[in-house]
Amino acid sequence: MSVDRVEETVGAQVTEAVTTEAGATAVQYYSVAPGVRVNVRSGPGTNYTVVRVLSEGAKVPIYCQSPGTTVTGPYGTTNIWDNINNGQYVSDAYVNTGSDGYIRPRCS
Repeated sequence: MSVDRVEETVGAQVTEAVTTEAGATAVQYYSVAPGVRVNVRSGPGTNYTVVRVLSEGAKVPIYCQSPGTTVTGPYGTTNIWDNINNGQYVSDAYVNTGSDGYIRPRCS
């Protein structure tokens, strides 16, 4: 399968257009809460292993979202976890999505 990527800055958001044989989709990048280093976990919950830590000012794509451990952070209290890469999740309480609900499909 071939994958082509094109990045474009739109206002403060960065949009990455990903084109594959299956079709085209745009992945939007979202800011992590300012002044915070966020744990990236191997699954949607605080009981999963920390696989890395995002630096302050990081921007992340959200490919899908899953319910998991409830977390309170700068953007409220939620049980939504954002999949930012294969096997990598961050609590939506630390990501400025502009919504208190799901903004992407649920992970399968």
